Amino acid sequence: MSQSDRISVLFICMGNICRSPLAEGVFRQKANERGVIDRLSLDSAGTGGWHVGEPADPRMQQTAERHGIKLTSAARQVHRDDFERFDYLICMDRANLKNVKAIGAPEEKLSLLLDYLPDPPTREVPDPYYGGPDGFERVFELVDAACDALLDRLVAERSSA
Repeated sequence: MSQSDRISVLFICMGNICRSPLAEGVFRQKANERGVIDRLSLDSAGTGGWHVGEPADPRMQQTAERHGIKLTSAARQVHRDDFERFDYLICMDRANLKNVKAIGAPEEKLSLLLDYLPDPPTREVPDPYYGGPDGFERVFELVDAACDALLDRLVAERSSA
């Protein structure tokens, strides 16, 4: 399958060290388990550049590892060319959605991750950075459920296309 035939998804949060690398890692594992990883191109990025080049926050890495997921990406900042390279620009919260929209992201590619849940408990994945371990676990639960729903939708869309 050529790169252009793949569905490309960019997960976006603020610093690209907590929520978006988790979403990328969870989604990658789910796609791999379902045997559709070869149909996808995945990445994550942050709207801010404070952590560029750093691995995911150690607390998020620990949370992910408890669930059998290894986070391997290095933080990077979102760039305008991402808006052309990716089919889906999936933000963790409204503030980051607003930020990427302000720098030119096409509205038709933008969504919030939790929009993919049929009955989300909240609209935004909260930033766990300044909280305790419970916040990281809560983020995992939200991201895990939303990634299942997102993968279901993308596979169904591609199958019907």
